Amino acid sequence: MAAVMIGVDPHKGSHTAVAIGAAEELLGQVRVRACAAQAEQLLAWAAPWPQRTWAVEGAGGLGHLLAQQLVAAGEHVLDVPPKLGARVRLLGSGATDKNDPDDARPVAIAALRSAACPPVRADDHAAVLKVWAKRHRDLSRARNQVVCRMHAVLCQLIPGGVSKRITAGQAARILDQAEPLGAAGMARWVLAAQFLTDLRRIDVQRRDIQRKLAAAVRASGTTVTEIFGVGPAVAAAVLGDAGDISRFASRDSFAAYNGTAPVEVSSGNRVVHRLSLRGNRRMNHAVHMAAVTQIRYRHSKGRAYYDKKLAEGKTSKEALRALKRQVSDALYQRMKADARRAAASLMGPGGHPGNGSVASAAGLHPADRLFGQATPGPDPTLRPQPGPAKATRPGSPRRTRRSTPAHTSA
Repeated sequence: MAAVMIGVDPHKGSHTAVAIGAAEELLGQVRVRACAAQAEQLLAWAAPWPQRTWAVEGAGGLGHLLAQQLVAAGEHVLDVPPKLGARVRLLGSGATDKNDPDDARPVAIAALRSAACPPVRADDHAAVLKVWAKRHRDLSRARNQVVCRMHAVLCQLIPGGVSKRITAGQAARILDQAEPLGAAGMARWVLAAQFLTDLRRIDVQRRDIQRKLAAAVRASGTTVTEIFGVGPAVAAAVLGDAGDISRFASRDSFAAYNGTAPVEVSSGNRVVHRLSLRGNRRMNHAVHMAAVTQIRYRHSKGRAYYDKKLAEGKTSKEALRALKRQVSDALYQRMKADARRAAASLMGPGGHPGNGSVASAAGLHPADRLFGQATPGPDPTLRPQPGPAKATRPGSPRRTRRSTPAHTSA
């Protein structure tokens, strides 16, 4: 029986599925209501095609729940980026008109013809980190909004307002000393007191989320927090969005994903690279925060690398971008090392013959720690430095990598 690709256009209230064959011919379509039995209904409709693959548009967004339900049912599911499906629809028809079946069929064609659709895997620890990282990001934005509004009200209560960052304790002292004038002044004072209540509530929630983030990062067993400037919040943002690091073929593809790799816009003999505005902007922001933290501390090697780029004639923004690429490469190296270590632990002691897990483990962490925590800072190069030679006692035999056979021992 010919293989069948089933494209799904998910919505909040309903899901539309279209099945096509290997020649892109239409085999059938169905629309189900988004409910508790949505996966069962789709599986019952797709029963005539045992050799099937599901292509869900935006399996990491609106189609996440449906994709996870299909994966839990043992189905093979692909994640189709919404832009890819839109491009297939536009190239196929040349029109901008759209409806749900017209959206679902290009999704199936894109998954059938393109190799850029990754398979959907069941949620793992990275999904937990992504949940708490998003909550921390939302609370931080809400706190900034409350603080900005409090600054605006305080400017109307006290002369000059507050010129610097304000905390809940400082705002409480200012309100205790303020003398509002008239009914309008009292209304502003009450509004500022409400903002103070919101600020205290958000601060309590942020501290709770920070504890959850730290516990989740520790439970993941990652070593990215050993990179200078990478705390639990940055680590959770990177690990949560990166997911399985094996889907990135190299550090260059990982840099392109997080937007720290330049975009080539060459033509003819003219080779030009420009700043990338693509990629995952949340991860790009996390890498940016780590780089800015390294620049802030003069004793770090990240600051030394930044100053070196300035001495070469680069602008401050260009030097920062170069440092962000170094941080991205260090993150990739750490995550690859963590993945190897996790795979080796699943194989048991010694792994399988010829895997070289013991020999390769020594080169994962250089003696001069790469972008180490606190001190030293980031290393300008990502090449592992050779470790110091171990001193041997006089007269003691030197150990070799290959053990001496038992019949040759004295």
